[in-house]
Amino acid sequence: MKGRMQKISKGTWLQKDRTESESYAAGQTYMRITENNLTDVTTLEDGLLEQILSPLNLNRAYKRVRSNKGKGGVDKMEVDALKDYLVENKDELLQSIRDGKYRPNPVRRVEIPKENGKKRLLGIPTVVDRVVQQAITQVLSPIYEQQFLSHSYGFRPGKNAHQALKKCRDYITDGYIYAADMDLQQFFDTVNHSKLVEVLSRTVKDGRVISLIHKYLRAGVVTGNRFEETKLGVPQGGPLSPLLGNIMLHELDKELQRRGHKFVRYADDLLILCKSKRSAERTLGNIIPYIESKLFLKVNKEKTQVSYINRTRFLGYTFYRYKRKGRLRSHPSSIQKMKQHLKELTSRSDGWGNARRKEALNKFVRGWVNYFKLADIKSVLRDIDFWYRRRLRMCIWKQWKRIRTKGKMLMKLGLNKYKAWQYANTRKSYWHTANSFILTRVITTQRLKKAGYPFLLDYYLKVRT
Repeated sequence: MKGRMQKISKGTWLQKDRTESESYAAGQTYMRITENNLTDVTTLEDGLLEQILSPLNLNRAYKRVRSNKGKGGVDKMEVDALKDYLVENKDELLQSIRDGKYRPNPVRRVEIPKENGKKRLLGIPTVVDRVVQQAITQVLSPIYEQQFLSHSYGFRPGKNAHQALKKCRDYITDGYIYAADMDLQQFFDTVNHSKLVEVLSRTVKDGRVISLIHKYLRAGVVTGNRFEETKLGVPQGGPLSPLLGNIMLHELDKELQRRGHKFVRYADDLLILCKSKRSAERTLGNIIPYIESKLFLKVNKEKTQVSYINRTRFLGYTFYRYKRKGRLRSHPSSIQKMKQHLKELTSRSDGWGNARRKEALNKFVRGWVNYFKLADIKSVLRDIDFWYRRRLRMCIWKQWKRIRTKGKMLMKLGLNKYKAWQYANTRKSYWHTANSFILTRVITTQRLKKAGYPFLLDYYLKVRT
């Protein structure tokens, strides 16, 4: 695998082979200098590139990429082959980055279905590019963490969605009961490269690092065998994109703080809380022009709205007040989505064995409840558990299949012989039988728990904080 870094066939897509000076010969940024000039800058150098390319930092980045695993990019190299490749080509890779001659590969386009039927576009970099991006992130993240405001909670060390939700709850307790729910339309796909480079250059004075990041922004995407240029956007899927997204939206955070607003942001999900509907509408009307004319981002007018807190959805939750205190609930759409997933895991026609079903259910129930443990959903989970146990009994009844097996199993569970054989011959549907008196009497909740099936309410009461 010798030769130029990440060499892939140029016949796969049409892309002109060009020198570094030709790449950005006329590409002006908001700083009125070309990226090529940035590559050659020495007077602005602060040694960031040396920190990024240090053995210790690169080794950390390699370990992180290896632990995250994931699929390969357009060069089809998988994570397992990464170590051997780096051992053989490390010196050439590092020298090409130092010389400003390194050219990242395009990202591989992957489409992920969303709840509304649309698709989220992800860009999967090659594993080598993931290591370089991770190395950049590890150096830049501590620098920007000193600048980021406390209102931002997404993709930051030591911060999480629960903290964001608790902050919303505190604002609601203080009387901020109307929300301007802001939706940035396809944020990661519409970031203006020149604006982002301008923002980066205020802090990062090493022009070589700016140049390297800009190359990743402009690397392009490959869908199938078709290459597309990326004139806008920060492709989701690489280690660098969450940090770049936060750097861009930090500009919005600063503007909101300057105007004195109460707000909470998690990545590109933003909630501005106000004390009255009129105030929320005025706030929304004033901030949209800033977002669109200064940050060059798009606001989805259909999804952006002002509403009372109990009609707001934020990070899967909604809110309400009880005795003048802010409280949390899981949003009805989150409950519906959870039930749909449970339905898929308890399908009677999936061919799963009991061990596989229990493992999948345990993983899902624990993950879902751990995320929604802040919500007041005790009664909701009690009702869902009743429905969920019926589905489990339906699966078990289906697994017994033959009349003889059903009869033997019913007798084994304590039913007398006459009743067992009578019920084993029932012609009623699996779903109807699962809710029958006899089946609920023999396949009890305690027996299901003893068999290893998890239940939402039990785990919720265990982890509730």
